[in-house]
Amino acid sequence: MFKKILFATTVTPDCEDAACYAFDMAMKYNAKLFLFHVCGTPSHGYSHYVIDVKTGEKETYGEDYDKIVKEQINTTYLDYLDQYGNVEIDCTVGAPSTEILRKVKKEGIDLIIMGAHTQIEDAEALRYRNVTGDTLQKVAKSARCPVLIISRPCKRNLWDLHNILCGTDLTKSSMPPFRFALKFAKENKCKLHLFHAVDITGQQFGKVPSQIEVEQKILDAKAKMKQIYTPEMAGFSNFEMVVWEGIPYMEILKYAREKEIDLIAMAHHAGSIFQKKEILGSTVEEVVLRSACPVASINRMDVLEEYEAFKA
Repeated sequence: MFKKILFATTVTPDCEDAACYAFDMAMKYNAKLFLFHVCGTPSHGYSHYVIDVKTGEKETYGEDYDKIVKEQINTTYLDYLDQYGNVEIDCTVGAPSTEILRKVKKEGIDLIIMGAHTQIEDAEALRYRNVTGDTLQKVAKSARCPVLIISRPCKRNLWDLHNILCGTDLTKSSMPPFRFALKFAKENKCKLHLFHAVDITGQQFGKVPSQIEVEQKILDAKAKMKQIYTPEMAGFSNFEMVVWEGIPYMEILKYAREKEIDLIAMAHHAGSIFQKKEILGSTVEEVVLRSACPVASINRMDVLEEYEAFKA
C-alpha cells in the first residue's frame, strides 16, 4: 500500500511516538523511509546564516552544519536504524512546510507521518486550548497523499490491526478518506467502521430539538450513508455503519475507544470540497489532539483537480 514514507521530524522528544510508528509502518510495508528535517529558515535573502527551527538561534549554514544535523538525526534514531536499514536521512534549510511538501513531490511520497506539534515548547499554542502545530496545518492542507498524525503513544502494533474508523460528515469531502479507509481495511483484513455524528451543537439558543426530531435525523443519516457508500463496497462485507448524536469529535473519540479502533481516517476539512482553508477543521483537529490511535488527514486536492479539469 505504501512504497515511500516520509517522516518529518524536529529531532526532539515530541517526535518520538511518531518515529516509532514511522519505522514500524516502513517495516510492515517494506517501504523506503525518508527521515527528513528542516534545519532552519534563512535570516534574510540569500544569507549564510539561518534561524534554527528547534532553538531559534542564528547558525552559520554550510556543509559542516548539514553534517552535524545528519549525525544528530542518526544518533537520535540509532536504535530504529539498527532494526531497519532502508532509510534515507536528509535535511535542508527553508520554511518547514514548504520544504516538506517539496520533498514529498520530488520523491513521490505515498504517506507523510508527523507529530501533532512542531515543537514541544509551544507556549503560544496553549493560551486557550491545545492546537496542532503550524507546520502540520500547512502540510495537511496541501499534501496530495495522506498525512498520518501521531499525538500519543500507540498501544496496538501494525501487525495486529483489527479496526479502522472513517469519520464522515456525508459530504463529498469525506469520499477521499472513505476510499483510503476502505483500501486500508481490505489490505489489512480488518473491519471498517463508517461513523457519522448528528451534530446537536449548532442549534439556535433556546431551541432544543425534540427526541423525535433527533431520531429522525439519525434515520435520515443512516439512509444517506447507505446510499453513498454501499455501492463503493461491492464484494467487501466486513464493515459497520453507525450514526450517533452529540458533539462530533467527542462521539468519534468515544466510539474509537469503545471499539478499540487502530486508525481513524478523516477529511482535512468537513463541508464543501472546494473550501481552501489552511487550518484543519475543528472536528479533525480535536480528534487529532485527543485520539489514542493515529489519525490520517486526507485532503481534497485530487477531487478538486478532477472538478477543475471537468470544468475546463
